[in-house]
Amino acid sequence: MHPGVNCISFTGGDTGVAISKKAGMVPLQMELGGKDACIVLEDADLDFVASNIVKGGFSYSGQRCTAVKVVLVMDSVADALVEKVNAKVAKLTVGPPEDDCDITPVVSESSSNFIEGLVLDAKEKGATFCQEYKREGNLIWPLLLDNVRPDMRIAWEEPFGPVLPVIRINSVEEGIHHCNASNFGLQGCIFTRDINKAILISDAMETGTVQINSAPARGPDHFPFQGLKDSGIGSQGITNSINMMTKIKSTVINLPTPTYSMG
Repeated sequence: MHPGVNCISFTGGDTGVAISKKAGMVPLQMELGGKDACIVLEDADLDFVASNIVKGGFSYSGQRCTAVKVVLVMDSVADALVEKVNAKVAKLTVGPPEDDCDITPVVSESSSNFIEGLVLDAKEKGATFCQEYKREGNLIWPLLLDNVRPDMRIAWEEPFGPVLPVIRINSVEEGIHHCNASNFGLQGCIFTRDINKAILISDAMETGTVQINSAPARGPDHFPFQGLKDSGIGSQGITNSINMMTKIKSTVINLPTPTYSMG
């Protein structure tokens, strides 16, 4: 709000939304939260999908804006996919970062409490716990929640931790609808062998980036990185960031002789 500020670039979550509301006419570049959806179709390679879900959902203990935050899988292959993901989750090591563990403590006690609130809400409303919920201080063991429904908070809110919900869908349209009903729109991903179907789904998803047959990721520095809705304003990436921080000004030199005539 200081009059000397003529540009704001911020990475965060709710704080970024608060800054945006106060910024007035100051140019903004915001990279905020996400609820990145992973849509899995019947023809997908489920072993490959499971590896990407575990990498996308649990690396950095889920503390990534581009982490897989909700799996939307066709019901006909859901049992098989959940079984494969569970097998990989069981192999994740849990402990301090000094021991190079896969799952380490989340950033703060308030974050841990927030995650636990989402877990308890899902338990109360009947989600299937694929692992026992376990927490020691800020250390939360990886947890896959199956049979999550839209009335559960975890279906919409961003945990920013090692807890991943699975929602079973009966049509592609149902998956797209859930993705687009979110107030977030950072990234998403689609797993299918049908590239034409993947492109159609990608076009329909209201997200800044869609990964086809890969977990969401930031990408190289020059790659455009942006979010829609509450996930951001503008686009990051070297060229886009320079353009955002550049003001356009025009100077017009008028010649003595008119360059056009009226009437």
